[in-house]
Amino acid sequence: MRSALRSVLIATWIAALPDASFAERPAGIWISPNELQAIPVTGPAWRNLKAEADQKAESPDLADQNDRDNVRVLAKALIYARARQEVYRQEVIAACLSIAGTEDSATTLALGRELIAYVIAADLVRLPKADDQSFRAWLRSVRHKTLKNGRTLVSTHEDRPNNWGTHAGASRVAIAVYLRDKPEIAKCARILKGWLGDRRAYSGFKYGNDLSWQAMPQSPIGINPRSATKQGHSIDGVLADDQRRGGSFAWPPSKENYVYEGLQGALAQAVILHRVGYDVWNWEDKALLRAFEWLHTQARFPAVGDDTWQPHIINHYYKANFPAPIPTRPGKNVGWTDWTHSIALSSSSRKRRNSRER
Repeated sequence: MRSALRSVLIATWIAALPDASFAERPAGIWISPNELQAIPVTGPAWRNLKAEADQKAESPDLADQNDRDNVRVLAKALIYARARQEVYRQEVIAACLSIAGTEDSATTLALGRELIAYVIAADLVRLPKADDQSFRAWLRSVRHKTLKNGRTLVSTHEDRPNNWGTHAGASRVAIAVYLRDKPEIAKCARILKGWLGDRRAYSGFKYGNDLSWQAMPQSPIGINPRSATKQGHSIDGVLADDQRRGGSFAWPPSKENYVYEGLQGALAQAVILHRVGYDVWNWEDKALLRAFEWLHTQARFPAVGDDTWQPHIINHYYKANFPAPIPTRPGKNVGWTDWTHSIALSSSSRKRRNSRER
C-alpha cells in the first residue's frame, strides 16, 4: 500500500512539472549555435578555448576519470558551432564514435565525469544520420550498464548524494535530453529537486555514516536548508555529504574540494534542466546560490583550479558577483563558461549589438 501511494505521489509530482516541450525551448543541450553567434571571438577566454581546440584529442577514454579529452572535444564543438570550420566537426565526430566500449573498465564516477561533454559536443555538431543512430543506441544502453564498481550510471545517480551522484546525474540528464526522453528528464529533475532539499520529491539517497554536517541528521539532504545553524555557526548551503570528507563538523570549516566537485555535477544538471523548462535556480530557496555563498562567506574558500568555470555559471544565472577569472580552466565534466556564460562578455556583446543597431 505504501509503495503504491508513493508511486501515485511521484506520478502526480512529475505531472505537475513543466512539459519539456522541445519545440518551445531553445535548441542545444548546453548552449545553441545561434546563441554562440552573439559571443565575440576575441579576448583571453576565446584564445584559451581556441588553443585547447587546436590540440589533438589523444585517446578519448571514459574509463579515465581524469581524461581531459572530453573537455577538449567540447572545445572543438564550440569552435565549430561558432566558426563553422569543418575540421573541428570531423574531429568531434571521430571522438564521439570512438568512446563506445571504453566504459568497459570504468567506474560510474569516471563515466559520469567524462560522458556529458561528448553528448553536448555531439549535439553541437550534429552527427551524420547513421553515426547519430548508432550513438543514440549506445547512449540508451550505457546508462544501464553495470560497471567496474558494480553500479550503473542510473543507480549511482539515484543513491549517491555526493559528487559521484551529481556527476552521474549530469551525464544521465544530458543523455535524456539528447534522446528527447521526456519521462527520463522528469525523473532527473525530481532527483535533483530531492537532492537540493525537497525530500517529498525524492529521498532515496544513501548517506554516509557521518551526518554531523547535516542540519537535520534524521532527514538528510544534499544542500542544507536556508538559515540552518550548528553551535552558533551557519551551515546554510553546506553540501554535507561532501563536506564530511574533510572531517566531522568543526569550526572553522575545512576547505574541502569535494564540495566543489559535487557542485560540478549539480551545476551541469541545473543548466541542462533549466534549458528544458525547469525552474532549477529557484528550487529550495536558491540552494545552489546558497552553496556558493557558504563557501565564500563561511569557509572563505573561492573556487580554484578546475572549479573556476563554476562561478561564471552562478554569476550568469543569479546575476551574482563571485570572483570569476578569465581565462579559466575547464572542469572534469564541462567548461569554457568564461566564454559561453561570462556576464562581462554578454554585456560587451549587448553593447556592440546596440551600437550597431543605432
